[in-house]
Amino acid sequence: MNTLVWEQNFLNGDTDLRLWNVRLGNDLLDNNDNPIYPGWGNGEQQFYTGHAGNLYIDDNGLNLCARRETIETDGRQFAYTSARVDTRDHFSFCYGKLIVRAQLPVGQGIWPAIWLLPQDQAYGPWPASGEIDILEAKGRLPRQVAGTLHYGKDLDHKVVEEFTYELENGTINEFRDYALEWDAGSIRWLVDGHCFAERELQPDRMPFDKPFYLVLNLAVGGWYDNVVVDEAALPAVMTISGIWLYQ
Repeated sequence: MNTLVWEQNFLNGDTDLRLWNVRLGNDLLDNNDNPIYPGWGNGEQQFYTGHAGNLYIDDNGLNLCARRETIETDGRQFAYTSARVDTRDHFSFCYGKLIVRAQLPVGQGIWPAIWLLPQDQAYGPWPASGEIDILEAKGRLPRQVAGTLHYGKDLDHKVVEEFTYELENGTINEFRDYALEWDAGSIRWLVDGHCFAERELQPDRMPFDKPFYLVLNLAVGGWYDNVVVDEAALPAVMTISGIWLYQ
């Protein structure tokens, strides 16, 4: 894992999002972009936009900003806006070391995430083809992060394996390197070079041998923490300064 094969350095001239899809709305979509679940399947309260107030690049990097902002559409009203981007059909990978340097917001009900979804659902719809969460954080717990695997042959047999880590110094509201080391035998989660969890992979029951694409999003509310949103924490900003994949 010593060769740099993909890079997004938002501090060094990467000022557009040509390799990223900007997702809109509040609905989880199927492979044909038809809505199937509101709240992105997680009870999320925000409406994602591509507006300059929610998604922008500045001297600090790529920013995803959650705001207290009312949007009405299709007879529904949403109290918050935010941003979600992914690299589906533009960039995906199988195995390697992916590093994402990020500064995450704090505040109750704020839910930043850096994660991977299968480019092709070779084993069937979620969770059969898997999900790899490199980083999730509950904004009310500013010293805790988590990495998670989701898999299972169907929803009734869903497996969720979550590994949490308490930061030794500081909080998530500082730039840190969140990394995933992934090979045919195991997946490892790291923060600032420290490996806090490792999971041995079992090819006969785990679908982590196909290419996955990258997702960045900042949710408001949702079932991950299931708490009342502290609106005093808004606007909340998740900033990505760079992304590097080594193989």
